Amino acid sequence: MLSRNMRFLARRYSQAVTFRTTESSPSQHNENQIGLFYSLNNDLCKQLFAHGGLPKSYMKQTKTFTETTLMVRLPALEIMDCIKATDLNKPAIRYLLYGEIGAGKSLTLAHLLHYAYEDGYLIVHVPWVSEWLRRVPRHKEMSNSLTHEGFVDLPLDAAAWLLHFKTQNQIHLKKSDLKISKEYVWSKREITPEGAPLAELVEHGITRVKYACDVVDALVNEIKILSNSKQCKTFVAIDGFNTFFEPLTRLRTPTKKKVASEEVTLTSSFMELTKNDWVNGVIVLTADQLGVPLEHQESYLPKYLLYKKGFEHIDPFVPVEVGRYSEREFLACANYYRDRLWLRGPPETEVELKLASACNPYKFMEMCAPL
Repeated sequence: MLSRNMRFLARRYSQAVTFRTTESSPSQHNENQIGLFYSLNNDLCKQLFAHGGLPKSYMKQTKTFTETTLMVRLPALEIMDCIKATDLNKPAIRYLLYGEIGAGKSLTLAHLLHYAYEDGYLIVHVPWVSEWLRRVPRHKEMSNSLTHEGFVDLPLDAAAWLLHFKTQNQIHLKKSDLKISKEYVWSKREITPEGAPLAELVEHGITRVKYACDVVDALVNEIKILSNSKQCKTFVAIDGFNTFFEPLTRLRTPTKKKVASEEVTLTSSFMELTKNDWVNGVIVLTADQLGVPLEHQESYLPKYLLYKKGFEHIDPFVPVEVGRYSEREFLACANYYRDRLWLRGPPETEVELKLASACNPYKFMEMCAPL
């Protein structure tokens, strides 16, 4: 009886299911395309994700598949619809993506970044907060802040982020109408004058790494001013936002004292940007269990991962859960993997993989690799 049911399910899974859509513009995606993959061209991928934004395991897969594709999923569509209906003259609305490990939060955020890029937003994107606070190599560059007493600077990380910002927003930064509102004095000989292009401020932080953290702080304030004055509309995207509220980082001072998250200048800069005291912007954040220590990974719910401090910081916000694959999404993904020769074997294989992976996107991808 069991084998008969397995054969019936296998026939059902082996039926041809459409897994691609030719519509490559996120603003044109709708519920009819849920579960379908769309392709991103290489130049756009390099501009948006060359310095982070796509999970490393997914990047390896795109090299194997010789193409970069994203699945159209309901959480991304829901946020896009909300953004389209939003009055940007009101304070920036904060959206929080949450879900279990491997559900697809980072790829949903990537889909939204593509939408924001196409819609003309100035993008402020932090690919993974843990790279700053938790993934600490043996000789991580760290120094005491000269402008914020009691704070710690991460100059190389700040300079790398500024390069990421410059790459993503190269079209906006070429415009001469984005100017800074005041003079910034870095040293006796180095000054960024009032009215200088925003690009000049960014370039200073990249070339003079010593001041990179202070440049990030200045850039955040200038972006808020530009957005309030309707000079640009801004899309803020931070992956692993809850890491900012983890009590202790893996950073240590020369005296071996552990550094708290709020003692890092980059943390204070992005706390300022994620307030809703400015207009003409959208803020999309993710809360991820991988951004906290193993002992704090008991639940993926926002209230648990953000702690009281983080929850109060972004309250009010719109929570959007990224769940496991639906039946339709799983079938489309299985057919895509077969098309790319990532999944082989008899039709019964999909039935077993569905049960074994519990329709978790990451687990499904990992299980298909050796098949």
